Amino acid sequence: MINASTKLNTRSQYLLWFCRIFVGILFVFSGLVKANDPLGFAYKLQEYFEVFHTTFLNDYAVTISITICALEIILGIALLIGYRALQVSWGLLLLILFFTFLTFWSAAFDVVKSCGCFGDAIPLTPWQSFLKDLVLLTLIAFIFTKRNYIQPLFPSTGIMSTLMIVAVIFSFGIGIYTYNYLPFVDFLPYQVGSNLPDNMRIPPGAPKDEYVITYTMKHKKSGETQKMTDKEYLKTEIWKDANWEIAGEPQNQLLKKGYEPKIRDLIIADSQGTDYTSEIIENPYYNLIVVAYNLDKADQNGMGAINALAVNAAENYNVRTVLLTSNTSESADTYRKKHKLMMEIFNADAVPLKSMVRSNPGLLLLKNGVVINKWHFHSLPTYDELESEYLRQPKQ
Repeated sequence: MINASTKLNTRSQYLLWFCRIFVGILFVFSGLVKANDPLGFAYKLQEYFEVFHTTFLNDYAVTISITICALEIILGIALLIGYRALQVSWGLLLLILFFTFLTFWSAAFDVVKSCGCFGDAIPLTPWQSFLKDLVLLTLIAFIFTKRNYIQPLFPSTGIMSTLMIVAVIFSFGIGIYTYNYLPFVDFLPYQVGSNLPDNMRIPPGAPKDEYVITYTMKHKKSGETQKMTDKEYLKTEIWKDANWEIAGEPQNQLLKKGYEPKIRDLIIADSQGTDYTSEIIENPYYNLIVVAYNLDKADQNGMGAINALAVNAAENYNVRTVLLTSNTSESADTYRKKHKLMMEIFNADAVPLKSMVRSNPGLLLLKNGVVINKWHFHSLPTYDELESEYLRQPKQ
């Protein structure tokens, strides 16, 4: 193996180490953030599958999500410790080329609003994601050209192999665990402790969206055209001149984005379309919210366990339980009768339902608009636990 210290000057050695540390840490961080919520990343992948007409991959989105997250972590760790530098350099180069292509496509054609590079922890616009990938591509290209000079951090092959085995088990293990339970850290606006009504409100005096309207003015005699903003239109009083007329439709362009509430798209309605959002989420008492964005794919054992909790909570404490789904009212009612569900059913869009809890079905405990707790169907509390910790009021 080439001795890096005799082949690279000091400046190149420092630059190579900087690139290794920066790229390695960023890949590990990016992989960990996405592995914290592999189902959320899978939803993002499905958006790309839709764009590239590869929706046949939707059923494999979770597997691909966990694999990509693990691959990022593994490659990042391998780069940091100098394990199999030739193969790792190729892997990094191919992966960053793939990511750069995706982010460029998203930005140039405005097809996916957020790439999901850092999950929901650090939302990036498509152009921000593309620029980030260009920087990484530059650093990885340098690493690739100097790959023969990367030395193992430890001289023992056994230690290096052991570290990588641990890295592989950890990388896949964290994604599998969080998929089957819930994210370690919930970055979405429905996390435990959130006040949902507050997250849906726009505070008084909050800045609003600012737009500029552009008119195309055409001279009736000469055919000359000119563009002007709504302010210029009023200032010049061109509208008083009978020789000028507006050609085509005015263009409305967003100049500055105003305040956006954390929750913008949650509308809960009954089969008749009546809005029950406020009534349900602002209930001053304990109430159970069952979330199943797709009843056709909901885990039946999980739904049965939730139904049992709902029955006991209603009989003993008059706790209201509602099921939120994006299924049609007819199919949801058929499902309720088939599985003998003791809960009211309401409709909501699949997008906010997927954000409420990364589980199908999942369970939220609300009181006065606050998310007291939430559970994956794999980690549901027993009724005794639910009663003793939440429902049973302490004696006065």
